[in-house]
Amino acid sequence: MAKYEIVFKASVAKDLHSIPNRDVERILSRISQLAIDPRPPQSIKLSGEEKYRLRQGSYRILYQIDDLVITVTVVKIGHRRDVYR
Repeated sequence: MAKYEIVFKASVAKDLHSIPNRDVERILSRISQLAIDPRPPQSIKLSGEEKYRLRQGSYRILYQIDDLVITVTVVKIGHRRDVYR
């Protein structure tokens, strides 16, 4: 099975600036694991959208998977109370 390429939307850098560095390291570690398995058992497909959600503490990572191009696109990262707005 091929490794997936991880792609970040430009707005994700802005999302990470407001998160403490300790949590950013954990989030980036979790994202790097998506290259091996983009659909881990902890991920949940969002209803009504072609996006998945992954929890990392109080933060959520929203991403899309494109199996044809073998990419995982990180769309948004944020605190659980704000990320779905």
